[in-house]
Amino acid sequence: MDAKSPPIADPHAFLAAQVRWRPIEIAFWLATLLPFVLSPSYLVLASHVAIAALFALSLDLILGYAGIISLGHAAFFGFGAYTAGILAKAGWGEPLSGLAGGACAALLLGYVTSFIVTRVSHLSLIMVTLGICLLFYEGANRMGWLTGGDDGLQGVVMWPLLGRFDFDLYGYVAYAYALVALFVSFLAVRRLIHSPFGLSLRGIRENVRRMPAIGAPTRRRLRTAYTISAGFAGLAGALLAQTSQFVALEVLSFQRSAEILVMLVLGGAGRLYGGLVGAIIFMVARDQLADMNPQYWYFWLGLLLITVVMFLPNGILGGLAQLLARWRAS
Repeated sequence: MDAKSPPIADPHAFLAAQVRWRPIEIAFWLATLLPFVLSPSYLVLASHVAIAALFALSLDLILGYAGIISLGHAAFFGFGAYTAGILAKAGWGEPLSGLAGGACAALLLGYVTSFIVTRVSHLSLIMVTLGICLLFYEGANRMGWLTGGDDGLQGVVMWPLLGRFDFDLYGYVAYAYALVALFVSFLAVRRLIHSPFGLSLRGIRENVRRMPAIGAPTRRRLRTAYTISAGFAGLAGALLAQTSQFVALEVLSFQRSAEILVMLVLGGAGRLYGGLVGAIIFMVARDQLADMNPQYWYFWLGLLLITVVMFLPNGILGGLAQLLARWRAS
C-alpha cells in the first residue's frame, strides 16, 4: 500500500486476500530446494544466501514497512552471532536453544535501543543507528577476552542438529537448517505485515503525523516493530555463528549493515520478497564476480546498484510489478 493506492473498502477482506498463497510464491520456495540436487557443491554459499535473506527480511520490516532507516542493523546481527557463539564455546552447543538464545539477546537489545531510535527521525535516525553499531563494534574489539577481538571467536563447537545430524563440510545440514529457519521466520513476518498491526505500520510510514489522530500509538508500534526486527536479525546472526562455527568481528561492521541495505534496495523494500531476491542476486553476483575479477569486483556491483536505482527505483520486484500493471492495463 503506497500513497497512490485506492482506499480499502473492507480491510478484513483485503487482509484475507493478502494472506492467501499465490502459485508464484509456492514455486519460489520449491525452487529453494534445487541446490540440493542441481548444485550440491554450492550448498555452503546457499546457506549464506539464506542467512543474508533472513537478515534482509528483518531490515525490510522496519525500513520497508515502518519507514525506519537504519545503517546499524548489524548491531543486532552481531549480537546474536556472538551470543550463540559464546554459548557454544562455553560448552552449550545445542543448536536450537543457542539459536533461540541469540534471537532473544538481540530482541532485548532491540527493545532497549528502540527508546532511543524512535525519538529521532531522518538524518538523526541514520546517525543514531550507525552510532549504536559502531559502539558495539568497538566494544567487541576491546573485549577480546570474551569475543576474540580481531582474531574472531574461535573454538565454537556445535552439537549435532536434533542429536542426529552433524554440520558437515559440504553444507547439507547447514543449508537445510538455515532454509527452515528462513521459511519459519518468513511465515511469521508475512503474517505480521498482513495483520492490522502491519497495516498501521504502513500508515505510519506514509503519514506519521496523521496516525495518532485516528488513535494509533505511533511510537509504541514503532518500538514494537524495531524490537521484532532486531530479534530476527539476531536469529540470522546466530545462524551464521552456528553454521560456520566461527564469529568474526566483521559481523558488527558498518560494511555488513551497508551490504544488507544494498540487498534490500536491489530487491525492493516493502515487498516482502524484496530482501530475499536481493540477497540471492547480491550474494551470487559477489561470488561470481570475485572469481572473475578479484580486484575490481566491487566496481561491477556498484554498476549493478546504480542501474537498478536509475531504471528500477522501487527495486527489481517493484519494476516487475509496474511492468505487470502496464501489461494488464493495455
